[in-house]
Amino acid sequence: MKQTNEEKQTAFGPVFDEHSRVLILGSFPSVKSREIQFYYGNPQNRFWKTVCGFFGDEVPKSTEGKKDFLFRRKIALWDMVTECEIRGSSDAAIRNAVLADLDIVFHVAPIEKILLNGTLSYRLFSERYADLSVPFFKMPSTSPANPRFDKSVWEEQLRDLL
Repeated sequence: MKQTNEEKQTAFGPVFDEHSRVLILGSFPSVKSREIQFYYGNPQNRFWKTVCGFFGDEVPKSTEGKKDFLFRRKIALWDMVTECEIRGSSDAAIRNAVLADLDIVFHVAPIEKILLNGTLSYRLFSERYADLSVPFFKMPSTSPANPRFDKSVWEEQLRDLL
């Protein structure tokens, strides 16, 4: 993937299967995530520590280990923006966004709840999918740039998976 100024970038495909019950949607992969080609690749991002920690699991080191964790815990993972022009990692830098077609997941997985990781994810989802019958929740962004992160909000919403 090219990392020059505001070049078109493509996100990763969704991670889910026919057992996924909770769909977690971010906005768009950070520069570090794009470098490793998987979600929440910045070690400072709180996503993996929060979600794995909730279940008492160690954060897997490999992409395959992370995918295995998601499948075992019935979590689907994707981003609202599948393609855009962006410089850096900031959601504010996203231009000409192409949004995810969530029907790809809904046709296979019995999603019962959607967790939206951060303000942009929530806003984009609300603009396009607010009429869905599946309950959805704005979550505090796990980004290291978010000083108001609250792990307890995540834990409350993940309890349904226990």
